[in-house]
Amino acid sequence: MNSKIVIYHVFTRLFGNTKTNNKPWGTIEENGVGKFADFNKKALVEIKDLGITHIWFTGIPHHAVINDYTEIGISNDDPAVVKGRAGSPYAVKDYYNVNPDLAKDPSKRLKEFKSLIDRTHKAGMKVIIDIVPNHVARKYEGKTNPKGISDFGFGDDTSVEYQKDNNFYYIPGTEFKTPQWRDGYVPLGGSVPDFSYSKLEEIPAKWTGNGSRSPQPDMNDWYETVRINYGVRPDGRLDFDMLPNDFGEKDYEEHFNYWKKRVVPSSWRKFRDVALYWLAMGVDGFRYDMAEMVPVEFWSFMNSSIKMKNPDAFIMAEVYNPDLYRTYIHKGKMDYLYDKVDFYDGLKHIMKGYGWSDHLPVVQNGLQDIEHNMLHFLENHDEQRIASPEFVGNAEIGRPAMVVSATISTSPTMIYFGQEVGEPAAEHAGFGSPSRTSIFDYVGVPHHQRWVNNKKFDGGQSTPEEASLRDFYKRLLNFTISSEALMGAYREIHFYNKEITENYNHRVLSYVRWSENQKLIVVANFDVNDHFSFDLKLPVDLMNTWQLKEGSYLLQDALYGHKNSLRVENGEGHIVINLNPLESFIFELKS
Repeated sequence: MNSKIVIYHVFTRLFGNTKTNNKPWGTIEENGVGKFADFNKKALVEIKDLGITHIWFTGIPHHAVINDYTEIGISNDDPAVVKGRAGSPYAVKDYYNVNPDLAKDPSKRLKEFKSLIDRTHKAGMKVIIDIVPNHVARKYEGKTNPKGISDFGFGDDTSVEYQKDNNFYYIPGTEFKTPQWRDGYVPLGGSVPDFSYSKLEEIPAKWTGNGSRSPQPDMNDWYETVRINYGVRPDGRLDFDMLPNDFGEKDYEEHFNYWKKRVVPSSWRKFRDVALYWLAMGVDGFRYDMAEMVPVEFWSFMNSSIKMKNPDAFIMAEVYNPDLYRTYIHKGKMDYLYDKVDFYDGLKHIMKGYGWSDHLPVVQNGLQDIEHNMLHFLENHDEQRIASPEFVGNAEIGRPAMVVSATISTSPTMIYFGQEVGEPAAEHAGFGSPSRTSIFDYVGVPHHQRWVNNKKFDGGQSTPEEASLRDFYKRLLNFTISSEALMGAYREIHFYNKEITENYNHRVLSYVRWSENQKLIVVANFDVNDHFSFDLKLPVDLMNTWQLKEGSYLLQDALYGHKNSLRVENGEGHIVINLNPLESFIFELKS
């Protein structure tokens, strides 16, 4: 392993938007939208200098929107099957092109995105985009398919519910109907677009993205999408070969050769072709939406095809069932999975005040064999903002959690744009509710916009609190990508101290990380109010492993330079710790 990976997850259409109207259900003219061009050299340098190695640009593939692009050959979408006005990035309308909202000249949108890829690479970062394998927009239209590539659904036998090489599941003899709206909800808040659009006609109706088999899905279903058929019959039987049990131990080349000898369903080949297209464009990797809703055999086929083209391609995925983690990593050839269940959820409970830090070493112990594959985060587009009242209402509470998230394992770290300045997601944008920055509507992101400072990208309007928080993230993330020890060994010393150390309790967490040339002691205080002072102890066998003899050694905090000392007495290490509320130390052994 080389060094830590740090991902900047950015919602592309929101990053450079400087308009502050934030009118609920506002149009693109009223509320504004960011562009590819906003990621200019200055912006990318600032992102890189934050300690970032990869940018995940969210919302790149062309998805359904409520905007008129008929002049460039794009059909208008029915507002009744688009969530919000800007549309869900997970209802992709054309996999071989990009969101026209993001281009200064929508007719040249693909060229503008290619330029963004090139600029990002020149700035020293890699590019990740989404692939959404489970579903596509109800009105999928591939207008710019490469030669020889047919649309999803082209050639499907629509007279039957299922056929192996159909791309969709059908409900023969029916017509799709929009959901019955309730609880005061109406599409676009009841406003009418200032252009004509055609009501969606879908005959026969298709299964909805989340699996609903009703021609009229519920309003809480993923009604704007249709489910992709991967050769899984409606009764659950599989129309493809299963991987042998021992294939989790085989490399991607053997997986590739296994599938090369077999005929796979049409949808498998179509998504593989999508991925290879973007690799050829210069994209460095992918984030897969809801990966566990798709058979693991498909991922073996898909990811081995990707790795044969680019062995260094970065592949991460949403999988929320811990029982499936190892299957999707080993058999599915995933590089990284969200470490949401147990780790993120445990951190969230600790941050909210009722969780115990005891939980985290137990989680790490249970993931020892795959800890490198478990992507860490505190925010993303699906989760509540730390500073939102629905989470903890104070971005400062994220400081110790971020230190732990970024340093407890060798796994990649991900932050969500605006997290570094304490964005609280307070806007009522339209579809959905506050606490999560809207992914469905045109909206401005106020704390982030103050850092953007009219596209100077210098934090010129940031408050002192926002500037201090960003400085903390910058210090932490830059340390993580330069630290050899963070790619080395881990050992918790939490339970050792909890048992014998006075004033040490479950609101504190401690562990050590080390390599041949670097030794770190991490101590974090999750409590908002309480100060803790104690004599942190390092076990005798650890001191023997570190080859530390009796005596005193200089320690220096990697974040803010605070100096301390480690005393080795009778073989045991001792560090006098004084932890203010929400304070953390990453002490590095200096001599």
